Amino acid sequence: MTRTPVTPARPLIAVPARFSATTSALRYAAEVNARALIEAVWRAGGEPASIHPASGDVASRLARFDGILLPGGGDLAPRHYGARGVHASVYDVDDLQDAFDLEVARRALDMGLPVLAVCRGLQVVNVALGGTLEQDMGGPEREHRHVVHPVAIRPGTLLERATGVEKTEASCYHHQRVDRLGAGLTVSARAADGTVEGLEHPGLHGWFTAVQWHPEDTAHEDPAAQGLFDALVRAARDRH
Repeated sequence: MTRTPVTPARPLIAVPARFSATTSALRYAAEVNARALIEAVWRAGGEPASIHPASGDVASRLARFDGILLPGGGDLAPRHYGARGVHASVYDVDDLQDAFDLEVARRALDMGLPVLAVCRGLQVVNVALGGTLEQDMGGPEREHRHVVHPVAIRPGTLLERATGVEKTEASCYHHQRVDRLGAGLTVSARAADGTVEGLEHPGLHGWFTAVQWHPEDTAHEDPAAQGLFDALVRAARDRH
């Protein structure tokens, strides 16, 4: 009797959904994730699963997953990092989204789940660990929206091992950046203007890296960008 080879199950990667009021194709407001992000996880061999932002026992909800991808999105409410005022450029703040993402970041890191954080996701982790953000980076000379620019990656970091490069062209869309680092975090990449573009936490017992740019934008054609998703899924698979 010939046995059919068993295909290993894809590691299950949780991706917190983002609230959207502009999904006309669905006829209603929706909870969404970027197709390019989901496809990058799938190409890496993962099974991406959007999870509903809701209050409650986040730790028990995460327990069934093998890894976490914290995606981009709108701004965190500045009160989460102790800011007294709110800059006029702050946009798309949602209290439920903020509370859920911050709790996912804390719980996932505590549980040792592999975590890849992208753009807002990086900022969420920084704030979750007590760091602060610069609410707006300033005028055109400091523009990081709809821009592809070089990023220098520190050798020997998880980021360098995942991408396989020490310099990459980063697809950016953000107007905020890290100000004070959260507890235990180190900088793994910077833009030419000094903006923090990558974070890691050497003291964690799980795999974690964060980038301020959007690797999903170019992952379909750039092995360095796809390498981040490959590394996340590999770390998720290695947990078993």
